[in-house]
Amino acid sequence: MSTESVVKDFDSWKSFLGKRVIQAEKMGMSDETISKLAFEIGEFLDQKVDPGNYSNRAIKELWDCGTDAEKQTIASLMVKLAKKNA
Repeated sequence: MSTESVVKDFDSWKSFLGKRVIQAEKMGMSDETISKLAFEIGEFLDQKVDPGNYSNRAIKELWDCGTDAEKQTIASLMVKLAKKNA
């Protein structure tokens, strides 16, 4: 499955991200480190990937109007959501 197709389908994205979060935890990464990485991924996606569906578009619009602290909250919540859907 390509990265582009994973990002376009929100359910696939949650599952994909959840599996990566679980892998990171098994490797010993802390929740704080995982959350910081999620923030960096969010920044990358915001700059480089056009949202392919309404769910991703809504998240992008929230990301675009948020402060760094609010973006970190979104990133942390995405990690929790992903783990729930792994």
